[in-house]
Amino acid sequence: MERNRLIRPVAHRVLAPELWRFTRRSVPRGVALGMVAGILIPVAQTPIAAVFALPFRANVPTAVLTTFITNPLTTPPLWIAAYWIGSWMLRLDEHVPGQPVADAAARTEWIPWLMQAGPATALGLLVITVVCSVGGYALSALGWRLWIAHKWRHRHDNRSEQYS
Repeated sequence: MERNRLIRPVAHRVLAPELWRFTRRSVPRGVALGMVAGILIPVAQTPIAAVFALPFRANVPTAVLTTFITNPLTTPPLWIAAYWIGSWMLRLDEHVPGQPVADAAARTEWIPWLMQAGPATALGLLVITVVCSVGGYALSALGWRLWIAHKWRHRHDNRSEQYS
């Protein structure tokens, strides 16, 4: 990659070792960035997560792999949940009689429904993104800490057995 004339100007940044090592700081950052890219960005999630990882010094493989939480099976429930959360937060059910999602299939004019559902879904996606990225960061940091503690405990047990 360093020899490619198109990549040469940024190769030192992309090939920086701290972006590819699994450390206690870079892995949680990668998880959080992968969640943000995976949930908020509908297309080209993996390259965007990799590019986001550069300035935040996040682990690139972790950021890229975390984007796969959204896939054809998980995206529809995610968007439905985002609409419900957004409509609850915007209190759309108080202003609109009936169920807007159920009525949308029967409507022939999509523009009025889209003007109502768009902001609710966007707000819901933002809320889900914040909750998932903060939760992913915290869980991966806790998991890293527990894994290191287990390694230290195991190392201590082996040394105790060795000197006994």
